[in-house]
Amino acid sequence: MFIIHGLTTFGRYLLLMGRVFSIPEKWRVYMKQYAKEMSQLGVDSIGIVLLISFFIGAVICIQIRLNIQSPWMPRFTTGYTTREIMLLEFSSSIMCLILSGKVGSNIASELGTMRVTQQIDALEIMGVNSASFLILPKIAGMVTMIPFLAIFSMASGFAGAYATSLFGIITADDLTVGLLHSFNQWYVWMSIIKSIFFAFIIASISSYYGYTVEGGSVEVGKASTNAVVYSSVNILFADIFLTSLLS
Repeated sequence: MFIIHGLTTFGRYLLLMGRVFSIPEKWRVYMKQYAKEMSQLGVDSIGIVLLISFFIGAVICIQIRLNIQSPWMPRFTTGYTTREIMLLEFSSSIMCLILSGKVGSNIASELGTMRVTQQIDALEIMGVNSASFLILPKIAGMVTMIPFLAIFSMASGFAGAYATSLFGIITADDLTVGLLHSFNQWYVWMSIIKSIFFAFIIASISSYYGYTVEGGSVEVGKASTNAVVYSSVNILFADIFLTSLLS
């Protein structure tokens, strides 16, 4: 029963995506929506990304410094390990899991409210492809902004690591040597590529659950919950696949 339900949901998701990626009828209106979604989904998330990344970068640096101390261990190990964690996982995977809660619930609740208040039905009556008009700008805006959020997350995490030098946890020179040691710039690109796929997952799955709401305000709340849960689960599955593929 669960498998049948899953396949049915996946089929409906694919059909909706087929409608979403049809050519927009009015590019001027589409571009206006696209700019709005970049601001709402991307720019408005910069604050929380910088804040969380800063403290996580500091905490990672402190934990590694305090728990991995050995006369045989080079002093730059703390900076090196902090860099690898931030680049390989946190700034892409973990940050997108956090954004799935903020952005995903936002998208699902917005579209769900439009569905239960019959605004989407009104667009359909006017002959507008509501799926493309409402969902495509959200997906495009999210995919456009997420690489910048990933880069901001990396920079903020490193800034947090440097902030620990103010408390004598590690010297700034040792941290700098560690951050630059055996640097592989492909890890930055890998983080950006992964975040783009995760952005599509968040925007498309959240849009699906919001767009297909049936009922009232209670169902809108359930749709928001489902959007966050299933976006997060799919991000984790995609992370395993993409990490093995890109490494």
